[in-house]
Amino acid sequence: MAAHGTVNHQRNLFPKRTKELKSVVHSAPGWKLFGKVPPRENLQKTSKIIQQSFSEDQVRPLEAKTVVLLLKEYEARTGRACKPPPQSSRRKNFEFEPLSTTALILEDRPSNLPAKSVEEALRHRQEYDEMVAEAKKREIKEAHKRKKIMKERFKQEESIASAMVIWINEILPNWEVMRSTRRVRELWWQGLPPSVRGKVWSLAVGNELNITPELYEIFLSRAKERWKSFSETSSENDVEGVSVADREASLELIKLDISRTFPSLYIFQKGGPYHDVLHSILGAYTCYRPDVGYVQGMSFIAAVLILNLEEADAFIAFANLLNKPCQLAFFRVDHSMMLKYFATFEVFFEENLSKLFLHFKSYSLTPDIYLIDWIFTLYSKSLPLDLACRVWDVFCRDGEEFLFRTGLGILRLYEDILLQMDFIHIAQFLTKLPEDITSEKLFSCIAAIQMQNSTKKWTQVFSSVMKDIKEGDKNNSPALKS
Repeated sequence: MAAHGTVNHQRNLFPKRTKELKSVVHSAPGWKLFGKVPPRENLQKTSKIIQQSFSEDQVRPLEAKTVVLLLKEYEARTGRACKPPPQSSRRKNFEFEPLSTTALILEDRPSNLPAKSVEEALRHRQEYDEMVAEAKKREIKEAHKRKKIMKERFKQEESIASAMVIWINEILPNWEVMRSTRRVRELWWQGLPPSVRGKVWSLAVGNELNITPELYEIFLSRAKERWKSFSETSSENDVEGVSVADREASLELIKLDISRTFPSLYIFQKGGPYHDVLHSILGAYTCYRPDVGYVQGMSFIAAVLILNLEEADAFIAFANLLNKPCQLAFFRVDHSMMLKYFATFEVFFEENLSKLFLHFKSYSLTPDIYLIDWIFTLYSKSLPLDLACRVWDVFCRDGEEFLFRTGLGILRLYEDILLQMDFIHIAQFLTKLPEDITSEKLFSCIAAIQMQNSTKKWTQVFSSVMKDIKEGDKNNSPALKS
């Protein structure tokens, strides 16, 4: 689509540019660029001066060749014979012809200027050779880089292909037995093949809510009725006892959020192939869980599932995923539970990145400032889509712990940069992470994060925090004050 847009842009650009050039030629021969436009009546005089200044014996070889080609084309089309302009006798024995502006340094000066000295000509030859050598060096370096990228890509494709065979033939048919084995966990860490990703996610997330495709259709029908009623009344009247202003009927927010979901893909926006599917899943969920309703960020989670699963399966995974304790706490904006998650995160933050932890503390920069957005969208908005999917792979394997481990991995990856920043710049940086972040670098940093504090693992630390934190501690995080 982007390529098509570029072609159209070029088609429109060149004719316009031609018209502009023509208008410049008719209005001012050559001096308009420098702000000096001679009067129209001097046009004929000026052209004569230009013709006298450049006689036929000074035509450059490249220009002369172009003229010869044009004349031959004219002869073939009209049947008339034309004599080509004579080649410059002065340049007849010249051993090369310039192929780019770089080679112009080797050119002789025009006959009306002093000729180059031998020393100057030698110096220009040396400078030219150096430029050519540097260009060749750059070209070789870029060629090696391209070759390396292609080699890594082929290696990755081969790895995915071989992994896919193992997942399809060995693991999935024996899911319950093999899912927790060391071999499968290691293979899982490397990333799931796209062809089995949706299936593995569904199995890993499970269906504790016992949602069926038929149940999805029921709630989708209710959502469609509500949309119809909303469009007809467009008022704040109660519909089936639930106010249009309530979360269950937050249709405008859903519509707005869909338009902002992966906008660069152009597939979820109005008119895109997945717009209606995303709208259906989000609408059905607001009817299924009116106590949660629609919350900004849900559209990204639903969109990632739609890209990997069929519509009904995506809804089932979506509803079960949002029913997990961590997601439920965040999407219901349970301040008390959110603070407990942040406090647990800080325990491991201090354990793994003590220097950066103290730096954040010196600016009173609390985890909610950057973690909320990451957790709400499960990193699908903050990271490149392919990398976010790999984070999802291991999240489905390890659960909520991995979401916070990923956050610490990001902080570790950019630790040196963050240590040089103040509060505002840290907040801005973590809100919009660099786009060139790679899975190899990030997962290397995630692997270096130890989710163990004094022999206590994540779940044990979280349980301790649950006991210690009281209701009065809600004010510890400024961003969560009501």
